[in-house]
Amino acid sequence: QVQVVESGGSLVQPGGSLRLSCTTSGTSLEKYAIGWFRQAPGKEREGVSCIRSSDGMIFYKDSVKGRFTISRDNAKNTVFLQMNNLKPEDTGVYYCATDPICSRAQIISLLGLWGQGTQVTVSS
Repeated sequence: QVQVVESGGSLVQPGGSLRLSCTTSGTSLEKYAIGWFRQAPGKEREGVSCIRSSDGMIFYKDSVKGRFTISRDNAKNTVFLQMNNLKPEDTGVYYCATDPICSRAQIISLLGLWGQGTQVTVSS
C-alpha cells in the first residue's frame, strides 16, 4: 500500500524553472529523510539533493547549488525540489526515495522506497 510518487517534470527551456513534488501514500514523510536523484540517458543515477529528518540538514550536488532548493511541507505530506536556471545537463529522469544516506559526501538510497520517476527535459 505504501507508494512514492514524483510529479512535475516536463519540457522546459534553458534558464527556466520547474518544481518537482514527492509524496507518499500510506505513511507520513515528516519523520523520514528524502532524497532526489536523477538519471540521464546512458549515465549512472546520481544524487541531486536530500533533506534529513533528524536535524533538518540539507545537501546538494555541487552542480545544482544555488539553483535547486529542497523543502518540506508536512501539512501536504510533500517534499519539493524547486529547480531554477535549468541547464541542458539537468535533463534526466528524476526520482525521489526514502531513507537516503544524506551527507556532503554521499546522497544515496539503498533501503528506501523509490518512485517511478518524472522526466525533465531542458532544451530550446
